[in-house]
Amino acid sequence: MKNSKLLISVIVTAIISAGVTYNVVKPNGSMLSAQEDDPFGKLKSTYDILQSNYYKEVETDKLVEGAIKGMVESLEDPYSVYMDVEEAKSFNENISSSFEGIGAEVQESNGNIMIVSPIKGSPAEEVGLKPKDIILKVDDKSVEGLSVNEAVMNIRGEKGTKVNLLIQRAGVGELTFTITRDTIPLETVYSEVMDDNIGKIQITKFSETTGKELANALEELQNKNVKGLILDLRQNPGGLMDQALLMSDLFVPKGKNIMQVEDRTGAKEIYKAENAKDVDLPITVLIDGGTASAGEIMAAALNESAGIPLVGEKTFGKGTVQTANAFDDDSSVKYTTAKWLTPDGTWIHEKGIEPTVKVKLPEYANLPYINPDNELKVGDSNAEVKAAQQMLKALGYNEVSDKGYFDEAMEKTVKQFQKENELTVNGVITKDTTIKLMELIQKKIQENDTQLEKAISVLKENM
Repeated sequence: MKNSKLLISVIVTAIISAGVTYNVVKPNGSMLSAQEDDPFGKLKSTYDILQSNYYKEVETDKLVEGAIKGMVESLEDPYSVYMDVEEAKSFNENISSSFEGIGAEVQESNGNIMIVSPIKGSPAEEVGLKPKDIILKVDDKSVEGLSVNEAVMNIRGEKGTKVNLLIQRAGVGELTFTITRDTIPLETVYSEVMDDNIGKIQITKFSETTGKELANALEELQNKNVKGLILDLRQNPGGLMDQALLMSDLFVPKGKNIMQVEDRTGAKEIYKAENAKDVDLPITVLIDGGTASAGEIMAAALNESAGIPLVGEKTFGKGTVQTANAFDDDSSVKYTTAKWLTPDGTWIHEKGIEPTVKVKLPEYANLPYINPDNELKVGDSNAEVKAAQQMLKALGYNEVSDKGYFDEAMEKTVKQFQKENELTVNGVITKDTTIKLMELIQKKIQENDTQLEKAISVLKENM
């Protein structure tokens, strides 16, 4: 009987609670209704309700910006975002000038904040961030639910300050990176003359000055009478479409397609090379998983319309075009306007571009970063110990195990490494020892760039 009374009490409570809610939402003559002839009627009414009846005073600007953000987010398009004044400023800096941060292009992907590509010479590249890395936390704070721009604002900061990122890497697991922010330079084109008088140009992104930089680099190399040219588009996250068109026009024969743009109706605008081809040299293009957007436009144009081979790995796969419209207060909305297609009409979105010749970098090029602030010593067993062991093996210390356990044999190997590199000999991997270890691995990767070696080989076949 006692249990029956308890049950009745619970049911009555539930009914009372439901009744309170029902009285609030129950339709009656005073309730607002959506106007069929005014699709913004509900929006305006909701604004009026909150302004008049919310339990505390609300900021008008905050309500308006929230409505705009919600409208853009409802598109479920990672490339369409509303940017407040600070976010818009950050976006514009990334395209037109230097900025302070870690130097990595990011985007939203299936609800995650994902690295598209680290920028050449940036702190992000130096610590070993990779395309498709998922950012889980920034300084121990989850980025779940944040927009790309909100996440970027948390990652950026003054030169010399540090930021901690928790990363999820496919096939590896979670990795922690401590990155010292720096000034990310405006320069986007780097050129050099390699052995056998072959010119190499690396393009790191497509900003407002990149076309001019490329033209200057080409003129300089041609004055040195190079016999062939390698264009390196690896780790290039893209940028401005007009620069990709301008730069592709230097290599594609006049009248041939550079790209196609398809709007919402299916109508296509075809962009063709307008000038006589400026570069009359054998050329090979390097691509990888960090080649995206405008980088893919250029790679596809040179391959399909100029017959230039692509060497490396499949590209990222971003096949949409965005534009940004600024408001009077300098905030802006960036949104997708069209698909872009390769010269022959292929949409590479979420598929990428396959190389003509597929070549991977050595396995040690993909080893995870080791935090120099951590201390690895006898008795430790974790992913960083395993990474250190793999680095030592890659550097020729073959007697070390690679099982992830720091034993006495590894301590002996570490002491040998420290002695040979004029470091404090204590058998512990931390600070200077960690930095030296990663520095030597980076040097080995540069000296054993299998993709570049293959590109040179392919180039020589056509010289």
